[in-house]
Amino acid sequence: MDGEQPAVKERISLLKVPLDIVPQENLAECINELLAGSGGKNIVLLSLWDLLRARRTGEYRSYVTGAALIIPISKSIVGGVRFLTGKRAVRYMPFDFIVQLLTILEERELSLYLLGGKKQILQLTEKNIRQTFPRLRVLGRYAGAFKKQEEGTLLQAIRKAAPSLLLVGQGVHGGEQWIAKNNTHLSGGLRLWCSDLYEIFAKRKKRPSQYVFDHGLEWIGFSFSCPLRLFRIFPYFYYKLLLVIHRLFVK
Repeated sequence: MDGEQPAVKERISLLKVPLDIVPQENLAECINELLAGSGGKNIVLLSLWDLLRARRTGEYRSYVTGAALIIPISKSIVGGVRFLTGKRAVRYMPFDFIVQLLTILEERELSLYLLGGKKQILQLTEKNIRQTFPRLRVLGRYAGAFKKQEEGTLLQAIRKAAPSLLLVGQGVHGGEQWIAKNNTHLSGGLRLWCSDLYEIFAKRKKRPSQYVFDHGLEWIGFSFSCPLRLFRIFPYFYYKLLLVIHRLFVK
């Protein structure tokens, strides 16, 4: 209809997995819309590996399909979207996306809770975030190696703090699916799995260069740190085959 405002994001489907197209210039408005709504909202940074996992039934698929914002971080996903739909998906580098997200929160003087990572790494991360985003309120932190019997107390602390954003990193049992498992036990606000990015915030690990990321070569560095990732070449070929099959046979 005439006079309607264009949507700040477009949700599409790739191989029956949802993802969102959010132009850079729309990101702040998109995040503010999420914050304006009620209840907790999950943000997923979707890699190719995650997309293939999300095609299967189960808890992870439910977590992805129920997310409020699904951002592609893999060049292969962007290429797949263009191949099947002709649309131009927008890919974000995970570290840059989180920095932009924290900047948006700081501008509104909102809050953050840090969960996961090793104790020393988490302390350094909090220190650097406080220095970089001085108006962003860090309400608490909890290292990832907590015992099962501590989980109830932790969840209660997060609910009481009610952060605008809960960042969850490595070391938490279940990884990203910890958010899915505890979805109904967490407070409102945004929740985001940030993998090993605490180590980048703590300056213990370097993020890929813009050149490496733009050319989709970040997997090379990841393979040096974890050689088993080289075997993901086989799921990659499977993904390419799926794209061709869907292009030829699926309406």
